Amino acid sequence: MAEIQVYFDGLCQPINPGGIACYAFLIKSEGRVLRKDRGLAAEPFSKGATNNVAEYTALIRALEWLVSNGKEREPVRVRGDSKLVISQMRGEFKVKAKAIVPLFQKAALLAKKFADISFGWIPREENREADKLSEEAYNNAFLDNPRLLDRIKK
Repeated sequence: MAEIQVYFDGLCQPINPGGIACYAFLIKSEGRVLRKDRGLAAEPFSKGATNNVAEYTALIRALEWLVSNGKEREPVRVRGDSKLVISQMRGEFKVKAKAIVPLFQKAALLAKKFADISFGWIPREENREADKLSEEAYNNAFLDNPRLLDRIKK
């Protein structure tokens, strides 16, 4: 059985919290991309727009895709550059932020569906593809809603 690699990333710009939170993920197996996705993780400039919300949204969306495509029996290696998310998913850090608790719970429930899943931290340089996708999501937010630029200029 081929190993599946999941790379995820989130960002919140131009300020965190309260900016434009975007997520991205990339799923690979045997060197080829099975799925990639990106988008907004929260309402722009809202209280819920944070980097951690974006990171968890990316992870959740990736795990949801794997479950919906019947990949629960395959070995899954999740990699991200968020030390907080990876450490929380490994059970090394407690989840304290009220806004993150439901996201963590959802990610943990999804993770339990897999027979063999692991979470590993990687430096940002090793997460370039997912990082690039989250930046694309950020740039696309302005294409989809040019009025967001006005909010940044204020």
